[in-house]
Amino acid sequence: MKKSENKTVTEEIAVRKMSAVSLIGNTVLSAFKLAAGAIGNSPAMISDAVHSMSDVFSTFIAMIGVKLAARKADKDHPYGHDRFECVASIILCGILLAAGIGIGWGGASTIIGGNYDAIEIPGMVALIAALVSILTKEWMFRYTKHYAQMIGSSAFMADAWHHRSDALSSVGALIGIGGAMLGFPVMEPIAEVVICIFIVKAAVDIFRDALSKMLDTSCSSEYETQLTDFVASQPGVVRVDLIRTRKFGSKVYIDAEIAVDGDISLRDAHDIAEKVHSAVEESFSDIKHIMIHVNPADEKHVNN
Repeated sequence: MKKSENKTVTEEIAVRKMSAVSLIGNTVLSAFKLAAGAIGNSPAMISDAVHSMSDVFSTFIAMIGVKLAARKADKDHPYGHDRFECVASIILCGILLAAGIGIGWGGASTIIGGNYDAIEIPGMVALIAALVSILTKEWMFRYTKHYAQMIGSSAFMADAWHHRSDALSSVGALIGIGGAMLGFPVMEPIAEVVICIFIVKAAVDIFRDALSKMLDTSCSSEYETQLTDFVASQPGVVRVDLIRTRKFGSKVYIDAEIAVDGDISLRDAHDIAEKVHSAVEESFSDIKHIMIHVNPADEKHVNN
């Protein structure tokens, strides 16, 4: 099996693992939290359950985005379909934003209403559900983030941060429920507003990252320096005249100009460029393609 085929198989396995953990985990957890919120008279826990339910939909969208992004280049899309992951991330952002605003609106309405004596004190089951949610969602965040980084998937990285936002919202629910049980019922709607803030922040961060990747933003200066040093170290390369990078979805495209001995044959110069091309794409897994232009180096630079 070729290296590219091995990579594809690895990505498919990682996607299946992340999807299974997210779908099963969120379905069970959201049902548990919804029941705990209803039994324990906790609007904050019910809001938290709604957030977990949105994770189920976000995982489906991430799966679709990754699947579409993996489609091969065609006549209409010669550079491939990698930006479908960015589209999926933006849709996830919309889901998060809608869920966050809905939860925040409910909590803010209760606070503005001011009738705190009418708020029911939540039961212990709601507090336990919040603790279980924090631990479960933090584990799901770390698990999904690990595999998302391994395959370079922005859609599943967005899904991972969705898990983290859910864990943070459960922290808010825990504080609100605990405060209400201690005799401060207004703490529950305050918790809902705090949950809203965490969710909206996560949505904004995901949107900024996706937008950056759709606008051909360059990679970091550290990344470009590492790449330049690598290219300059290849046999036959006298110097690197230019390196330009641009993000294309979860992948990177490179335009490079290298200088080689101007007295060698065109065939030899082309051979050097081909070897540099292969070395870069094999050593930097996130680079989808590098275009190399060859310049002649003058005798002074060659001798040095």
